[in-house]
Amino acid sequence: MLDAPLPPCSRLGHVGHAKRCLSGLPSAQVELDASTMAVVFYCIGTLDLLEMLEGKTSESDRQSWRDWVWEQQTHGPNGSGFRPSTYMTPQRSPNVQEDCTSYDGPHVIMSYTALLSLAILRDDFSQLDRPGLIKFLKSCQREDGSFSTVIGSGDTDLRTLYCAFAISSMLDDWSGINVDLALQFVAKCRTYEGGYGQSPNCEAQGGTTYISVASLYLAPGSPSTRLTPPERQKTIQWLVRNQLSSGGFTGRTNKEADACYCFWCGAALQILGARELVNVRGLGQFLSSCQFKYGGIAKVPGEHPDPYHTYLSLAALSMYPPEADPTWAFGPLDPLLNARVETSNWARAHIPAR
Repeated sequence: MLDAPLPPCSRLGHVGHAKRCLSGLPSAQVELDASTMAVVFYCIGTLDLLEMLEGKTSESDRQSWRDWVWEQQTHGPNGSGFRPSTYMTPQRSPNVQEDCTSYDGPHVIMSYTALLSLAILRDDFSQLDRPGLIKFLKSCQREDGSFSTVIGSGDTDLRTLYCAFAISSMLDDWSGINVDLALQFVAKCRTYEGGYGQSPNCEAQGGTTYISVASLYLAPGSPSTRLTPPERQKTIQWLVRNQLSSGGFTGRTNKEADACYCFWCGAALQILGARELVNVRGLGQFLSSCQFKYGGIAKVPGEHPDPYHTYLSLAALSMYPPEADPTWAFGPLDPLLNARVETSNWARAHIPAR
């Protein structure tokens, strides 16, 4: 029932879930060990959205997380960035910058999450190899305008392009990217429905539609020159149709609702200036029903929670807080970078070279 009262937000439960996952993932999620950087971002991002990072963690813990992130900054002949984790990293001498191997090189997506994690932790970025990061982005761009996740990889889709754009925006330096070529690739990923697929000729998805829209608005210049009014309207219509009677959003046509798409589709509508078309009450009802009794938020009601869906659910509610229940109200979110506005401002103030 979409008119039923929402259960209170279990803020302390969500804090506990994030802290438990920072200490070590449950056995059911050990496959994420190779993507620890992303898990760290989702966990400390959850604490940031709840505005409980400082109140519920110690300075020594926050410093240890900063240190761990910086330990993942790696340097090689094709530039610098952040690796996903120590999963495939050999033991090295401390404080010695060595060329990375083919197994533990920098990763575009993880570099994006590393920068945001350090911004959440209010790092001063004095250790950031900015020229190396720009060189790395340049090394990853392919002839069709897309980006590989790591040097020489065939793994490429719009997710990596968005992260390259977000990094360039935070650096306030676009010299590592051929922007026009990248935007041509984005345009090729647009589908007849008005959404965007991961690659050209792929089915439209909520996540890659957000990524495409955010990339269009992150790039320097006016987004109105890249998305015509009819195209914008068609994208909005496709996104709005993805909100189901349950209040949740689906990521693809004729699929079930999933908590993460409440962010991906909701954020795209926010960027496009169409937030008033979202059923905010229904959104809150669906996401609150995905709340796990011991903390965390799952992809659908009745499932076990994970850091990814917990963070994205809270991020969606930061944009669309249910007015009737103040326990679900959070500070404003920057939908372009996917971070709390205060964190986004810190990143833009401290990451660029001055």
